[in-house]
Amino acid sequence: MLDIAICDDDSSHLTLLAAYTAECIQKHRIEASIHQFLHPDELLRSCEKRRYQIYILDIVMPMVNGIGVGKSIREHDREAFILYATYEPGFALQSFATNPIDYLLKPIDKQQLFKTLLLAVSKLETSQKCTCMVKTPEGIQVFRLSEILCCEYSNHKVIYTLAGARTVTTCVIKGTFPHHIEELLQDKRFVRPHVSFVINMDYVESFTKARFTLRYGHSVPIVAKRYSMVRDTYLDYQLAKGHVHE
Repeated sequence: MLDIAICDDDSSHLTLLAAYTAECIQKHRIEASIHQFLHPDELLRSCEKRRYQIYILDIVMPMVNGIGVGKSIREHDREAFILYATYEPGFALQSFATNPIDYLLKPIDKQQLFKTLLLAVSKLETSQKCTCMVKTPEGIQVFRLSEILCCEYSNHKVIYTLAGARTVTTCVIKGTFPHHIEELLQDKRFVRPHVSFVINMDYVESFTKARFTLRYGHSVPIVAKRYSMVRDTYLDYQLAKGHVHE
């Protein structure tokens, strides 16, 4: 199930964008939920509790414009798709700082909106094929690698913290923690800063020599002898994604 957030301070435009989006997902049988926001602050507060995969944002709004909202989103989510829908062509260059999937001018061309939404969904489906399957006391759990904030080895079990701060705890694992996370570490998003922890670098908000601070207030320690490797790995990863300026 995808979550799509639409933010526009004009209620008529918000209703129209939501209607077009609903028509698109119904026509193409996409499982998605649409969330509407009249004020950017409402959206940003909601982002603290829920992760949206697609954002449709107006630009000229009170207090915080759409570019500012996009930058705030990018501080904690570099994978979501941002689509701007506005009367203002003059912000197109500024919008590149948030890596939008498209920049549409109002009045919105419905078919162009459909095309952009379907492109975003297609890209999401490709990225979501990478999954993790673990055995828990409740049964087999499957979740996307992109959902994993971090995992911790404790008492011969592995605790996965997922987007939204949900946790999944495995049964007692038979092998070692390094063996358990071997495939996970083959994904370039993940790094092991501590013998008992692996983190997803897409969820890092800040780091020091001692620890990473992740989304939702999670903190993961960095072992001193791993710091240089972890720092270089993290900076190289962000540089490759265009989020660090040399």
